[in-house]
Amino acid sequence: MRITRKTVRSACFAVALLCCGIQPSRAVDGFAVTLGEYSPGEMWRIGAQWVWPQRWFQGEHSHLGGLWDLGAGQWRREAAADQRDRIGEISLTPVFRWQANDQRGAYLEGGIGVHLLSATSLGNKRYSTAFQFGEHLGFGYRFGTRGAFDLGYRYQHISNADIKTPNSGADFHQLRLQYWFP
Repeated sequence: MRITRKTVRSACFAVALLCCGIQPSRAVDGFAVTLGEYSPGEMWRIGAQWVWPQRWFQGEHSHLGGLWDLGAGQWRREAAADQRDRIGEISLTPVFRWQANDQRGAYLEGGIGVHLLSATSLGNKRYSTAFQFGEHLGFGYRFGTRGAFDLGYRYQHISNADIKTPNSGADFHQLRLQYWFP
């Protein structure tokens, strides 16, 4: 995965700004930073998560749980001088996780949500609608004191699900670091 220093700086700046305003609260359960790559660009996203109290198919060691993932970020790619080289996005995704009962260790996850793009063109690529659907599959590992940290990988596809043609979506490979409030 090739991520430029400019993307890392932008994401770090966004995280720093958000951390200045975040105080641990029972209203928000977690905070995540995502860096990713797609052909031919890169993306970053910050987000807040709210865990669902429900547990389905709970066994002796694991269960299916879930969370809401609210995010905001930016996609970037090289573009000609007369073309847009970045667009913003906001997203809301329900995410299902197969995880240990104590929510530590390895997990598998998947989700399908909605994304709203700030523009419908990026470089020479055109997205026919600003409203997009995003689905992802991923895996990760939750670790640290009280399982406070979470490091994961996601493969995400974003497109308009043929609401309007052309339906030229984007496929992302993402690394995600999350902090869970106590």
